[in-house]
Amino acid sequence: VQLQASGGGLVQAGGSLRLSCETSGFNLDYYAIGWFRRAPGKEREGLACIANNDATTYYAESLRGRFTISRDNGKNTIYLQMNGLRPEDTAVYYCAAQPHQGTAQSMGLMSRSYDYWGQGTQVTVSS
Repeated sequence: VQLQASGGGLVQAGGSLRLSCETSGFNLDYYAIGWFRRAPGKEREGLACIANNDATTYYAESLRGRFTISRDNGKNTIYLQMNGLRPEDTAVYYCAAQPHQGTAQSMGLMSRSYDYWGQGTQVTVSS
């Protein structure tokens, strides 16, 4: 199981970024993929997940509709579209995978529920 997050960078407040999680070495249809972030001095935070068996999604309440998780079936890639970025969104963003046959909500956003992790990508939002 391999995951590679990319797409981070420096953006001004109010801007947008799209992160990509390229997956390989496993059948994505039988896994859930989650996006997480860790800001300096803070605990890792779950943001969104997608259950690829039924294409359901689940989000952290704190995002309030600013982020969207999606899948490109042809590329085995999961995206996180981030709009209305704020300085407090500055963090290292990670994608993670876990075998799962159920809804995204049943998978949830607890980092300890995911066994496979990719390297992070830095997102910095300037004010």
